[in-house]
Amino acid sequence: MPRVAKYDRHTALNRAVALFWERGYFASSLKHIEQALDMRPGSLYATFGSKSGLFAEALDLYAGYMGEELQRLLDTHSSVLEALKAYFQSLACACTATNAPPARACMIVKTLLEVGDQEPQLQLKVNTLLDAVEHNLSAVLERAQQRGELSPDIDCPRLARLLQAQIIGLRAFAQRQTPARHVLELAEDMTALLDHYAQRSTAA
Repeated sequence: MPRVAKYDRHTALNRAVALFWERGYFASSLKHIEQALDMRPGSLYATFGSKSGLFAEALDLYAGYMGEELQRLLDTHSSVLEALKAYFQSLACACTATNAPPARACMIVKTLLEVGDQEPQLQLKVNTLLDAVEHNLSAVLERAQQRGELSPDIDCPRLARLLQAQIIGLRAFAQRQTPARHVLELAEDMTALLDHYAQRSTAA
């Protein structure tokens, strides 16, 4: 059987992200996957090995996109904290966009809550991805600390956990039938928290 072209694989994974993000892992049947990816079962298994294998790759792609957005903002802002605040705003805007997918909550967190211990490999995958996000946030905060944007006494790993919890909460809150402005206001409150730590830095 000929190998699937790299471009076709990437396209298929993007379609898988859209499908799994909206429906979740268990509610996405093989028929749903075939239709979404426009692939026959034999090609699916030859390319991705299994449904869980496809899902794991889709999670990786999704997580990569989230990391790329944060890096883009870091590259375009002179201040690390301003880049983080812009990241919070971009998450809120994505959740409230008129063309936002029905599943606005983070795909990674949704998976963690959905699969539980029924799919131990996927559970491990999700926890590994969340650990990576937390470590990345901590590294970004440490960079801000080195630049004097945060005071030396701030525990960056602890603050990273707090920010990750708030990001999770923001995207879960966006699942509610609530006005878009409420979601945007939450992002503003998250940026105010960073301002609080920045003020501690200037007062130190």
